[in-house]
Amino acid sequence: MNRAQWHRGPDGEGIEVCQAGGVSVALGHRRLSIIDLAGGTQPMSNEDDTVWITYNGEIYNHAELRKELEAKGHRYKTRSDTETIIHAYEEWGSDCVQRLRGMFAFAIWDGNRRELFAVRDRMGIKPFYYVVNDETLLCASEIKGIVSSGRHAAAINRRAVPEFVTFGYIAGEETLFDGVKKLLPGHYLHWKDGQVRTKQYWEIPAEPTFDESKTEADYIDEFTSIFEESVSLRLMSDVPLGIFLSGGLDSSAIAATMAKQMSDPLMTFSVGFDAQYYSEFKYARQVAERIGADHQEIILKPEGLFGSLPELVWHEDEPIRNPSSIALYNVAKLSREHVKVVLTGEGSDELFAGYSRYWATMFNQRWGSLYERVLPRMVRERWIRDTLWKWPLPAAVRQKLSHTFLYHAQRPEEIIFDNFHAILPQRVHEAAFSPEFYAEVRDVDPYAESVRLYRNRRSREELDRLLYTDQKTYLVELLMKQDTMSMATSIESRVPFLDHHMVEFATRVPPRFKLNKESEKYLVKKSIARLVPESILTREKMGFPVPLKEWIREGFSGALRSILLSERTKERNVFNPQFVERLLDENVRRARNHTDALWTILNFELWARVYVDGESHQNTSDELMAHVAAPAAAGVVMQSSPS
Repeated sequence: MNRAQWHRGPDGEGIEVCQAGGVSVALGHRRLSIIDLAGGTQPMSNEDDTVWITYNGEIYNHAELRKELEAKGHRYKTRSDTETIIHAYEEWGSDCVQRLRGMFAFAIWDGNRRELFAVRDRMGIKPFYYVVNDETLLCASEIKGIVSSGRHAAAINRRAVPEFVTFGYIAGEETLFDGVKKLLPGHYLHWKDGQVRTKQYWEIPAEPTFDESKTEADYIDEFTSIFEESVSLRLMSDVPLGIFLSGGLDSSAIAATMAKQMSDPLMTFSVGFDAQYYSEFKYARQVAERIGADHQEIILKPEGLFGSLPELVWHEDEPIRNPSSIALYNVAKLSREHVKVVLTGEGSDELFAGYSRYWATMFNQRWGSLYERVLPRMVRERWIRDTLWKWPLPAAVRQKLSHTFLYHAQRPEEIIFDNFHAILPQRVHEAAFSPEFYAEVRDVDPYAESVRLYRNRRSREELDRLLYTDQKTYLVELLMKQDTMSMATSIESRVPFLDHHMVEFATRVPPRFKLNKESEKYLVKKSIARLVPESILTREKMGFPVPLKEWIREGFSGALRSILLSERTKERNVFNPQFVERLLDENVRRARNHTDALWTILNFELWARVYVDGESHQNTSDELMAHVAAPAAAGVVMQSSPS
């Protein structure tokens, strides 16, 4: 299990086997040395070796907690934050997690109680997976660690597939692996006498009312104070650190704040493509020059990048939902040549309303209700929705109309999730799946968990319900991608926007300071306007863009067809070959854009080959690239920017 996760900690390995009252517990750890390089070896114990921990993450307030714990009589033998968790557990039991500020996933074996206590941080920045087989508990930072134990075979969680093809990820505790669960963000787990129970210890607060005495300036000041402190805490390191700089608002804000707080020039890293539209270099260079950064860039070319997909699928443990994983992995690889820790901008969009879909959804809800009252259902569906794609309008206009109430009913499954999240919505599942597979899963509701979260959010504000649902679903998927792609290159990524103090502050901010007629993320833009160039505040949002549509339609259409219509894929009997062939044909003819659907089906098949079939990712890559028309060439060029 440790060897399978070598990339997460190449600096050292530790294993400790404990036995108490007929219970055997083996703790393993791979170390990426960042704090207390000499003394932070794990697994680590308390003073009398009755409590042991294996832990991934950083506790940013550990020095403050250490003073309090030492005053209570706890004796330290290292400078590491790991030891602070042990003593905090001894002092406060499971309530210790309420005192921790940071990102973490850890498991503590308490020999006195013969109990395992495991925790995942509040927002799910660090992953934690587990399996319960009879009276055995297996847990790891990555699913491959569990599979490699030989005690749990990799198999498709067939009833999770409808949700996966709808969203590209699975909300809640289920995974695409049968029997493997996620410990949810803000939850802990107790294992005792062969029994597991989980409990939520923290929830994103819902603000019933807002303090109307506060002005815009008050909120700006509070945001700035929390943000600067959050960035400062994440500079805690005994090794060099830098930042993934996209040139977008969030990473630029972090970079400018870091530069103010550091004595040495900040190391910044950017990724882009030689296609101009997909390159953010211009903006990243402007920020780097403004703050005097030591800036490095990596340029990706399509040739050869498709061949890296099976390896990235292996690292993520899941089919690749976001093609930006390719860009993220490569910029992390570049960063690892210079630093061991990077800061990133994840979370700002989901806290402060950075996506246009929020105002679009509220527009659709406002006018869609009137539309449904005025027009009969048959008129709406037969005469308007079913004919929309045949209207004599430019394709771009029809595309925009397809995201309005003209095409989607007011049910949250449609107006919210099908409209802005769904890849293959439920209405096409009968056509998309093979008849045998559809018969098996036709009763599965792929929207159940997302709709439950949306409807159960106790808030009077629609924007808050939309943000909360994304924070509990889409953001968790983004954080998984961020963690696995950075750790694949043995680099730690930290997310200042997701400090729980910032999350709790964001719930107190009135909606008008997040989303209004002037802009999305209004408060963030106002707060950091003095730090970054004007062009960063007004630019179009991109976020690690990848020219996937062009790749799939042009250089790799033959490879897609060969893999997706191969006998091996057909024998898996999940997707309907006629449906897949129609997607391929319409995509090549440019009749419809099926990029996301084809990407999802391709990655599902690659995941199944690597994990379920047990094929090496190199063999899968070789087969994939054998079907690419153009010969594979080096897919990466690295250079320093002119600034």
